[in-house]
Amino acid sequence: MAGGRRAAGLALGWGCCLLLCCAAASKLEVSMPAVVEVEIGGSARIECNFFIPGNGSYTYINWFYIDRNNQVRLYHITGSDILRENVDYKGQLSVGEDKALTISKVTMQDAKTFVCQVGTSSHGVGENRTELHVYKVPEAPEIVANSVGISVLNNEISQIAQCVSKNSFPAPNITWHKNGEQLEEKRLGTAALAPVVKIQSTRTRESSGLYTVSSTLFNVVSREDRNSLYHCTVHYWLQGQRHAVESRRVNITVFYPTEHVKLEVMPSSVLVKEGDNVQLVCEADGNPPPIFSFYKRELENKWHEVSSVGDADSGVLKLNNVTKSSSGLYKCQTLELDDMRQLEKDVELVVNYIEGVQVKMEPSSPLQEGDSVRLRCDAHSPVALNYQWRDEKGRKIAEGKQLFLSNLTFETSSNLSCKVMAPSVPGLEQSKQVAVAVQGKPRIVAVSSPLYVRQDEVVNLTCKAIAFPRPSVHWNVNGTAHEYVENQHIASNLTVRVNRDLMRAGAMCRVSNELGAIEERIQLLDQKTPESKGVIIVAIIVCILVVAVLGSVIYFLHKKGKIPCGRAGKQDITKPEARKDKIVVEVKSDKLSEEAGLLQGANGEKRPAADQSEKYIDLRN
Repeated sequence: MAGGRRAAGLALGWGCCLLLCCAAASKLEVSMPAVVEVEIGGSARIECNFFIPGNGSYTYINWFYIDRNNQVRLYHITGSDILRENVDYKGQLSVGEDKALTISKVTMQDAKTFVCQVGTSSHGVGENRTELHVYKVPEAPEIVANSVGISVLNNEISQIAQCVSKNSFPAPNITWHKNGEQLEEKRLGTAALAPVVKIQSTRTRESSGLYTVSSTLFNVVSREDRNSLYHCTVHYWLQGQRHAVESRRVNITVFYPTEHVKLEVMPSSVLVKEGDNVQLVCEADGNPPPIFSFYKRELENKWHEVSSVGDADSGVLKLNNVTKSSSGLYKCQTLELDDMRQLEKDVELVVNYIEGVQVKMEPSSPLQEGDSVRLRCDAHSPVALNYQWRDEKGRKIAEGKQLFLSNLTFETSSNLSCKVMAPSVPGLEQSKQVAVAVQGKPRIVAVSSPLYVRQDEVVNLTCKAIAFPRPSVHWNVNGTAHEYVENQHIASNLTVRVNRDLMRAGAMCRVSNELGAIEERIQLLDQKTPESKGVIIVAIIVCILVVAVLGSVIYFLHKKGKIPCGRAGKQDITKPEARKDKIVVEVKSDKLSEEAGLLQGANGEKRPAADQSEKYIDLRN
């Protein structure tokens, strides 16, 4: 029984579905898009699709638009005939082969509802409609910030910026953002209190039909808003989606009183020393900056206003070429013109220095050659000091406060200097010179003697000496003298003309000071004497060379047999008795009578002829 009921129910359900489907299939249907969107100036195409049961055909198609609840026919289409019945769309309307309506050069006035009506002979009349939406994308918004500035002391709400978007359709919406967060109108507490954020918007329709939308933001500012960035965003809808265009970010000028003051010595990375240029920089966190004044504490805790090389109103006090007296406590004082409130800050300026550099010499009495002396250097400074001793050329010779010199001589006399330095303060140093002078009578160290001269020749005679105190040089002959002094050394050059008396007696150089005198004679020799000796020496050398050459020639000719030997000059060479490595040459001469007078003994007696006729020369070695 139950199974039969379920089968009957299923059969009934399927029957109802078939009836509904048959009924829908037997009805005329017209389908159109609900909304068509087109930008102003573009073309809009509105399609009209219809279904006639049994593959029937339409009798006519009418296109209408609705104006104030009235249908105004645009086209009447029957078969292949298309009848245009409205002149409002002159040159804008057209119907395609698929009976779709096209509107070109769309304007804002074309934003209407369009109806497509289809009539048949057997299935009646059917219609549908499409909303034509016309739009114009708004231009990028232009934002203008408050250029005057806003004070945090102003209790009233102030205008922050204005945003304008032009040439849009339909009218868009504008929102405001601060540091990326959207602002909404807000009031403090109840609605009776003044608003914290206020937005005023206006909408203007231009003659072109497009909209210009303007929005102004009002806000109560605080000190933190000096770094805030504001921008506006234009929102509009297109094809069912929301779009947005942002403006640039702007910052406003915020005026606020000073809360903190800072005073620094610049440059802050180095210690200040005498001679430096220093700046005291006073900074305040108010806007606009307050009025600055600088003071220095004097005796009895009184403050004295300090003048500046520059403009103290800018917050910078310039102190050039500071000295020890520039040290002290300085104060910067600010004055707010809005509420006449004063703030101040102080800083201690420490100028490092070296003073009282002096060198003591023990003993302080005049020094003599061979003496010893101790030098001591002292100075005063608030920082630790190092001491160096340097010579006249700036070369370091010792370190420490004391310098001991022994076995002094004229040559060791010089100007020494004590250089005092502060290692903790780069560039802080001073020097003090001291003269170590060894006294004594003069000592001549060089003269131009002997000097070879000619008669009537003009010559320079030189005499050099060393002494302290400074000596004087005198000559016993007349001439032109020039003196040169360097430390304890003195040199005198005398220009004179040579005569017989000067060559015979010479010139005397006398050097004297208050401790004694010394003199030395300069000898002048005739330049001919050395010339004659030189000629003789040269002649002897030439003669020796000539004899050597002649002897070599004669020996060479003899060896070649060019000079024959007679009986007087016959040479015998001993035969077998002599060893092979021994060569004995016997020389015989017939000229005994000629050589008798030349060959004599040491006592003047003549040697025998036999002794004179033979001479053996051993050439083994």
